[in-house]
Amino acid sequence: QVQLVESGGGLVQAGGSLRLSCATSETVNIFSINTMGWYRQAPGKERELVAVFSRSWSTKYANSVMGRFTISRDTAKNTVYLQMNSLKPEDTAVYYCNMERTANRVYWGQGTQVTVSS
Repeated sequence: QVQLVESGGGLVQAGGSLRLSCATSETVNIFSINTMGWYRQAPGKERELVAVFSRSWSTKYANSVMGRFTISRDTAKNTVYLQMNSLKPEDTAVYYCNMERTANRVYWGQGTQVTVSS
């Protein structure tokens, strides 16, 4: 069973930056990946898409993070990153890595807390 291992969360002041990483526990055939990226869930809110790669490796961002967050990948390491700049208090949430593969296989990371203080 493939696992997603996240790291990089923490506490930062508004205007600061953090970089999240998500690595797979074993090598995954990239042609089996439909999407891979990041979601977040703030207290009392539903989980929402932040940034993902599609099957063609094009990117999709939530409007609220456009221009501030950047998703990138290292295919050789089966790792995706989320560079978060100009962080705002409303970015505070648990961030989850997600991977969706062919045959309806869906994987979630354990989540990493990001807290932005004002």
